[in-house]
Amino acid sequence: MSIRYDGKVAIVTGSGGGLGRCHAIELARRGARVVVNDLGGSVDGTGAGSEAAQAVVAEIEAVGGEALANGANVAKYDEVEAMVKQAMETWGRVDILVNNAGILRDKSFAKGSLDDFKLVLGVHLMGTVNCTKACWEIMREQAYGRVVVTTSSSGLFGNFGQSNYGAAKMGVIGLMNTLAQEGTKYNIKINALAPVAATRMTEGLMPEEVFNLLTPELVTPAVLFLVSEDAPTRTILGAGAGGFTVTRLVESAGMWLPPDEQTPEGIAANWDAIAATEGETHPQSGAEQTMKVVGLAMEGLGLAPE
Repeated sequence: MSIRYDGKVAIVTGSGGGLGRCHAIELARRGARVVVNDLGGSVDGTGAGSEAAQAVVAEIEAVGGEALANGANVAKYDEVEAMVKQAMETWGRVDILVNNAGILRDKSFAKGSLDDFKLVLGVHLMGTVNCTKACWEIMREQAYGRVVVTTSSSGLFGNFGQSNYGAAKMGVIGLMNTLAQEGTKYNIKINALAPVAATRMTEGLMPEEVFNLLTPELVTPAVLFLVSEDAPTRTILGAGAGGFTVTRLVESAGMWLPPDEQTPEGIAANWDAIAATEGETHPQSGAEQTMKVVGLAMEGLGLAPE
């Protein structure tokens, strides 16, 4: 089976270099027409320029693909709307959105400023919201859409000095979880990529021999799968150095406490049972989690049906 995107239009944000560049080029190689979006700024989000995006367009055109460059700042909705309008006027549809743009302002929580925190949230979280919102109605009307949000181990598991980045990267998971439900009947699938790659944003953070293993090219196959016709939805796919993993949010089986134990002391006394890993589940919605807790209470009170 060959996965291709002939007739599809893709927008890849932050695709002037690194991961985004690889995503854009490989989508084009497999038949997609690609909007190469890049503000052209530095890793910390300062500066701007169109040269990087135009260079990627030239690479795509050199292998026979179609692409156009766009310098929209994903944190500004009016610029994002104009980018999507450009794609629609040029090619008449938007099928694939890869939310890849990002910046870093790493500092410990004690030392970091609130301005930096807001800036990182603005690019990673609101940038993802802005781009997805601008494409959402188009995808609903054409009854087809594939969206990737880019998360990170810093959000899923935490990383020292990256509270701003981690908060934003976990925020996109909450967005994905709900949009996967809302998009189902319109054939819109939305998934998350958790990449491990050697890019400008990771340079200097690991030994050179490890850095050299983590090429962006080995992450891109995960994106290509997640935006394919038969992709899953609401999946967090990790990728790096040829390894692939799925991360799930699980909930313990839990237990119901009788009224006289519904206290902090009662929770402490029963903590091992409440937190036990045996019987963990993977709720598919907030409602499912609510019903489980209600079910525990009904069973404990003798109100559960026979």
